[in-house]
Amino acid sequence: MPKDFSTMEDSNRSGNASIHDQIAALPLNRRTVIQGAGLASLLGLLQPLAGCANLGAGQPRLGFTAIPPGQTDALVVPPGYVAQVIARWGEPVGIAGNMPAFRTDGSNSAADQAVQLGMHHDGLAFFPINGSSTHGLIALNHEYTDDGLLHPDGFLPMNAAKVKKSQNAHGLSVYEVKFNGQAWEMVRPSAYARRFTMDTPFEMSGPAAGHPLLRTAADPQGRTTLGTLNNCASSATPWGTYLSGEENWMFYFGGGKDISAHHKRWGMNEKGLYGWERFDTRFDASQTPNEANRFGWVVEVDPMDPTSTPVKRTAMGRAAHEGAWVALTQDQRAVVYSGEDARFEYIYKFISSGRMQPGGAKANRHLLDEGTLYVARFDANGQGQWLPLVHGQGPLTAANGFADQGEVLIKARQASDLLGATKMDRPEWLAIDKASRWVYCTLTNNSQRGAPGKPGVDAANPRANNSMGQIIRWREAGDFDGMNFEWNHLLLAGDPANERAEAKGNVKGDILGCPDGLGFSPNGLLWIQTDAHATQMYKGEFARIGNNQMLACDTATGEVRRFLTGPTNCEITGVSFTPDGRNLFISVQHPGETPTDRSDPKQPQKYSSWPDHQPDGRPRSANVVIRKIDGGVIGT
Repeated sequence: MPKDFSTMEDSNRSGNASIHDQIAALPLNRRTVIQGAGLASLLGLLQPLAGCANLGAGQPRLGFTAIPPGQTDALVVPPGYVAQVIARWGEPVGIAGNMPAFRTDGSNSAADQAVQLGMHHDGLAFFPINGSSTHGLIALNHEYTDDGLLHPDGFLPMNAAKVKKSQNAHGLSVYEVKFNGQAWEMVRPSAYARRFTMDTPFEMSGPAAGHPLLRTAADPQGRTTLGTLNNCASSATPWGTYLSGEENWMFYFGGGKDISAHHKRWGMNEKGLYGWERFDTRFDASQTPNEANRFGWVVEVDPMDPTSTPVKRTAMGRAAHEGAWVALTQDQRAVVYSGEDARFEYIYKFISSGRMQPGGAKANRHLLDEGTLYVARFDANGQGQWLPLVHGQGPLTAANGFADQGEVLIKARQASDLLGATKMDRPEWLAIDKASRWVYCTLTNNSQRGAPGKPGVDAANPRANNSMGQIIRWREAGDFDGMNFEWNHLLLAGDPANERAEAKGNVKGDILGCPDGLGFSPNGLLWIQTDAHATQMYKGEFARIGNNQMLACDTATGEVRRFLTGPTNCEITGVSFTPDGRNLFISVQHPGETPTDRSDPKQPQKYSSWPDHQPDGRPRSANVVIRKIDGGVIGT
C-alpha cells in the first residue's frame, strides 16, 4: 500500500495517556527534572539512551566499505559483493504444466497471474532443504498492486476482469531456489511451488474461529475464508513455518454511506482505494459487513508441505499486522511480537499456553491457537508493562462492547484503547536478539504526531511532525514472557544537516530516514531497511539521504554503515539469510513508484526501468540475492 497515509483519516481517536499524564505519574524527583526541562527538551533527555548502545564486548564486525547515498536507477552493493536479481513479478512460480511466461505489455490474464509471482514483493523467508545453505524454498508476500502497470490500459476504467487479476497478484508465493556453483536459480517445475491468492481457502483457528462476527452467507460457520490480503512483513518460526501479517486490508473495502463505528475505528472509508467493492460484493461492507473481520490476522503457512491448508491464527488478535516474530522462553513456549503499521496504533505480544514440541510444523499445528495476547504501554521513566487483552478483566466486559474473548480479539484496537496502551509512530518490523534478549521495533514515521487535534509527543514517540522515524527496543524483566520491561531508543533517524531539530536524528554513522525492515544475521549484525515514500525522497529534509537503502548496525560499537541502495522510488524490504550467513535475500518493491502510486501505462518507465532496463519493459518488483565474491559471511 502507499506508505504516505496523509490523505487517510486516522482511525485511532482514543484518549490514551499523553506525555503530560505520564509525567504526572512519575516520582517527584524525576517529574521535576522533566518538567523543568520542558517538553521541548525531551529529546535531549533521551539522548543518553539513544544510539546503538554497547550490548556486548568484542571488536567491530563491520568489514565492508560503506557506499554513498543512491541517486540512480540502480541497485548498488559494496565492493567485493555481487547482487543477483531472481524471481521478478510475473515469472511463473514453477507449478508443473502451468508456467505462462510474463508479457511485458501487461497482457497476461488473471489466470496467468494466479500461477505467476505476484506484484510488489515484501517480506520473505528462506527455508533450507535438509539444512542446506545452497538449496531451499523462498516464501514471499505480495503486498499490493500498481494497477497502472498490471493492466495494458492502466487502472481506469476498472472492471471485473481487472479486479480478478489484481486479486491474483496479491497474496503469497512459495518457490524453490538452488545455487548452481555460480549463481542462484529458480527450480522449475517444483513440487513445492505454490501461489496463495484471494481464491485460496484459509482455515480460521483459535478463540475467534466460528464467532458470529466472522460468519458470512458464503461461510455460515465462520471457519473458512478465501484469500489473504495486503501481506507485508514475515518471518520463519522455530518449528519451520512462515508467518505473514495482513496489514492495510481495510483500504480494499468500501463501507458505503453508513459505516459502522467498528469499521470506522479500523479506518474504513465510504469507497475503497481500488474499486473492488463495485465488482466483488465481498468488499462491499454495506452488503457483507462481516467480511472485513476475516482479514487483519497473522497467517501461518507450512512451505514444506504443498498440500497443507494455510491458517489465520486468531489468538494473536486482529490488527493491521506488519508481521509477527517468534522468541522461545526457556521452557519452550512461543512468544510472538507484532506491531501495526498505522499512525497512533499499538505493539502486541502473544504468549502461547503450550510448549514447542520436536517434530516441526506438524507437531506444532496448534501451538499458536491457545495463549494470551498483550498490548504494550511505554512509560516515561524508561519502564513499560504488557497489558492483557482478556475478556472480563478490567474494562473488557460486555458492558463495554465485548461479549466474549472472540470479540476482544476481533476488536483488538478498541480493547487496546480502553486499556490505555501507548499509541506509536507506525510500528513496523521487529527483530529479536536472542542472546541479549533485546527486542527491536522500527517506528517508520508519523507526520501527524503533535499536529492540531492529534496526539502529542511522548517518551516513546518524542518528535513532533516525525518525518524520519526511530527504532525503539525493550528487554523483558526475566524471560521473554515477562510482564514488565525496560526500554530506550536504539536510534532516532535523520540527517544532522537538517535545520529542523526533529529531523536531525542521532545516528552514529551513515544517515537514514524512515526505518522499516529489520533483521539479525547469523553473525549478530542488525540490518535496517528504509521506506521513505516517493513524495519525500530527493528533496527537503531527505535531499542528502537519497534512494531507499539497507544498512548494518554493529550493536557492539554503535556504528551504522550503508550496505545497499536501491533503484529509483523503490522500497528495500524483506531480509533473510541462509543458515551459514553467506547469502542474503531481500525484496526490491515497487521500483519507479510514482508520487500518486499509480503508474501511467503509456509511460511505464517514467521513473524506473529496473531491473531489466529494456525499452519495451516495465519496472518489476523482484527478489535479490547478495553474496560476497570470495564466498565469505555477509557484512564481514
